[in-house]
Amino acid sequence: MAEVVVCPETFSFVLFDAAHIAALVGDLADRAGVPAGEQVRIEVEERSPLGRTRLASLDPITIAVEGGAFEDAKHPRHLSEQNVTSVVGRLLLRALDRRDPAFGRPPEDADLTLPQYVAWDVYSVARCARMGYPVQKERRRYHFRIRHGFTDIADRTFERLWTAERLTWEDLAEASDEALAAAPGGPSGPERPSRPGARNRSKGPVAPAG
Repeated sequence: MAEVVVCPETFSFVLFDAAHIAALVGDLADRAGVPAGEQVRIEVEERSPLGRTRLASLDPITIAVEGGAFEDAKHPRHLSEQNVTSVVGRLLLRALDRRDPAFGRPPEDADLTLPQYVAWDVYSVARCARMGYPVQKERRRYHFRIRHGFTDIADRTFERLWTAERLTWEDLAEASDEALAAAPGGPSGPERPSRPGARNRSKGPVAPAG
């Protein structure tokens, strides 16, 4: 099993348990293929009720989240196991993609376009679903449409990304471009920076948890 380090070790502002988070992430890391003994760090800014998340490092894999990203929306200050596995799974798979030479050389997260970011999320969340974790496919489909247009081509592209077993960065970028080209108004048509998922270069994108 991967060595999971959760910071802080003890939470004061939220009712999270670091050992429980570590157990969830350890199981997820095993299923995702993180080598045994490798360290995975989860850094939680518990004072923030917001939900921003980012992949902070590849070596060791470090995922930084604001407290709201792990919080149960129906039980404030309490941990949501589904949010933990969804957020960490998506970013953990992104880290493994980046470390895989066969995947290619994607831009840094801050340099991804919003459509590219969302397309990569679709591919990652679908793999979480195949590992047995609960996800919100229709919510992901909606966010894909927001960024790529409400068209039949966008829907077919979404399904292609969702069902794909192994993609490269070139595959993802081309799929995103193809859907955008069919959007009303062309590639810039569906861009709506004020919607959920808008980037903040200093903090990273805000992404749906499911």
